[in-house]
Amino acid sequence: MKMLKLQIDGQELQAQKGTTILQAAKSIGIDIPTLCHSENLKPYGACRLCMVEITKDERTRLVASCVYEIEDGLVVKTNTERVKKIRRMIIELLWPSLTGLAKEYDVASSRFWPKETECNLCGLCVRYCSEIRKLDAVYFKGRGIDRELAIVPELARECAFCHQCHELCTGGWIVYHSDQAF
Repeated sequence: MKMLKLQIDGQELQAQKGTTILQAAKSIGIDIPTLCHSENLKPYGACRLCMVEITKDERTRLVASCVYEIEDGLVVKTNTERVKKIRRMIIELLWPSLTGLAKEYDVASSRFWPKETECNLCGLCVRYCSEIRKLDAVYFKGRGIDRELAIVPELARECAFCHQCHELCTGGWIVYHSDQAF
């Protein structure tokens, strides 16, 4: 497998082609926060909490580290002001389900008025049910600020007895609602 050279937060490293920035950072002990990432599921990149700043050929931009594969000569910064600003915005948008990260990023409240919910819309339960269980009992309905999780009524009983995605749920929605669905 071809090895590529890159730099993350000033640390030089080599990693195999096909490795994501998130994986490479983790391999050298750099923690990048995530919501929608799980080692057992395909990379998704939906939450954008894992955004990092990359520089390649004098071009700098923000990318989702969980889906962006490393490149030779890539320079990655995981904690710049641009990155912190994006993470603070995401925390505000998902308020109040991210109060732990809110403290870390000095977010005391949200400018937005999200619905009170136990769901941070990470999609882990939806993806687990689809990719691993092949059941598709949990899905997203609605769009934008009206987006929410739902359980297919015809599959509610099977969902209620499965519980396999519960350990992935950071907000608690699926834990409560899968038992209440039928």
